[in-house]
Amino acid sequence: MFRDRLNRFQLRLAEAGMDVALITDDDNIYYLTGYYDYLHMEFGRPTILVVPKDGEVMLITPTIDLNSAQAAAHVDRIAPWNDGMGNEWREELPLAVKSASSVAIEPGHMPPLVRAYVNDLVDAQKITSATPILSDMRMIKSAQELQLARHAGEVATAMMNAGRAAIGDGVPEFEVAIATSQAGTRKAAQLLAAHYDDGDMSPNTHFLQIMASGEDIIKTHHRASTRIMRTGEPVFLCFCGMTNFHRFKLGFDRTFWIGDAPDDQAAVYEVAVASQKAALDALRPGVTAESVHVEYAEVIQGAGYEYPFRCGRATGFSFLEAPQLVTGDTTIIQPGMVLAVDGSVSVDTFRAQVGDSFIITEDGWEPLTHHPKSVAEVIL
Repeated sequence: MFRDRLNRFQLRLAEAGMDVALITDDDNIYYLTGYYDYLHMEFGRPTILVVPKDGEVMLITPTIDLNSAQAAAHVDRIAPWNDGMGNEWREELPLAVKSASSVAIEPGHMPPLVRAYVNDLVDAQKITSATPILSDMRMIKSAQELQLARHAGEVATAMMNAGRAAIGDGVPEFEVAIATSQAGTRKAAQLLAAHYDDGDMSPNTHFLQIMASGEDIIKTHHRASTRIMRTGEPVFLCFCGMTNFHRFKLGFDRTFWIGDAPDDQAAVYEVAVASQKAALDALRPGVTAESVHVEYAEVIQGAGYEYPFRCGRATGFSFLEAPQLVTGDTTIIQPGMVLAVDGSVSVDTFRAQVGDSFIITEDGWEPLTHHPKSVAEVIL
């Protein structure tokens, strides 16, 4: 799978007249080679994948991670570098780009430290972007990726069910986060054992739980805190970061109430649900990404609320991929895409959001995440 992707990427580079690509985005390195680490630039240690249009593919990575790279990376050569020795990660790059008339990089993902060196090494007119090629390659998921997506949906659904069960009067938010993490980890471990021959892949969730309750409900990406939830309060749960099974990401969120939903909040929530339904009614192969956003936005603005943020986005091995369901994105929706689709309304004192992920099929979509969303069904 990984070698096939590398071969296709090299072919695309050649077709575009690009002699060599320097790939530095963690997710793209994994997509092309199967190699990943957990530290990378957070600890000041670049990993660089050097992909010529033909010939030897080289992975430049810290010696401290060499054993992991040798076990996972589907490349021709690994060039390890050590802290403080020689020219470190820079050692191999001059030769890699020496005869290239076109060097492709990822302008939005190359660490400033690496970009500064590449700028000194390569004339500006020779630098181009590999991002459009990789974004296009990753847009339509393979059968293996769609299997990951479905399993990621099972993990997300297990987390949502556990979170719902943990919410209650007198319960601190962090207890909900503990419950969701345990449920997601156990479901992921079960799926890994049953379907994957990859003992190195961790089932553990490693993202702070996005949730908010009470007056904090308007804080979109608030993390679980020590706040005590009370009867009559709304509670928002989001798994857009925690749903990360075998490195495949999804979007998934719900709004709940403890005990009862005030009429004014319930009315706002109903519009959020209706806006997601409008988007889903429009979502199918052959339409543009922005047209789905238009239907969603019309429901929200038609009810008298402000113009909303984007309706959704593609996901995969990254939290954000192309296309985005937003004004200006004219990408044609195609079978094999995986999209997170939201419905959301914000007012001064309350915010409602529902979101799910879907595979685009030949004639519509297949849901990946599952949880009730009517008002009656989200009152706990």
